[in-house]
Amino acid sequence: MTGLKIYGTARSRTARVLWMATELGLPFEHTPLTMGDGALKQPPFLKINPAGRVPAIDDNGFAMSESLAINLYLARKYGERATPSLAPASLEEEAKIWRWSCWALTDLEIPLNTIHLHRNFFPPDKRDAKAAEDAEAQVQRPLAMLDKVLAESPYLLGSRFTVADLNVACVLSASRLSAIDIAAFPQVADWAKRCHERPASLAVQAMRKADA
Repeated sequence: MTGLKIYGTARSRTARVLWMATELGLPFEHTPLTMGDGALKQPPFLKINPAGRVPAIDDNGFAMSESLAINLYLARKYGERATPSLAPASLEEEAKIWRWSCWALTDLEIPLNTIHLHRNFFPPDKRDAKAAEDAEAQVQRPLAMLDKVLAESPYLLGSRFTVADLNVACVLSASRLSAIDIAAFPQVADWAKRCHERPASLAVQAMRKADA
């Protein structure tokens, strides 16, 4: 099959790429490799991602890895297929999309992942309550900033949902949000709910459950 190939199970960060491809209505071939799959360390896959990790894509011979970067690429190439478009409408808008995606990785990803691991994922005897508490304290400031932004517009770039919203919502996943108290951030909670209830997101959530 030629076209877009997506590697990685929906129970990994590949869910972010699957959401984006589904949002765009792109046909794709899905190979649900798990993070421990031996195929990731074999030459055929290492040609796609030398790091030997998922997610990764092969788009008609163009290989790409790193979930949020893949989504930026897909939005730039195919974003106009969506209505309204998920593609950046200008260089300035594209720069804002990059900014929000980078911000999510630098300010949210690590503390939220720490909280999720120590409150939801690890077995009880491996959890560190202090690590989770410290991480939750760390994430208060960026969440407050995000709440303020979302009080002024329904989406990060204004009135329409874009790849910026998708990428940040992926980092603020439902499982991560369930591990923290977001009562102080009602705009974030409402925005995240709207993002995760989009049909494309719900379709990937169903895939995730099927992979369990």
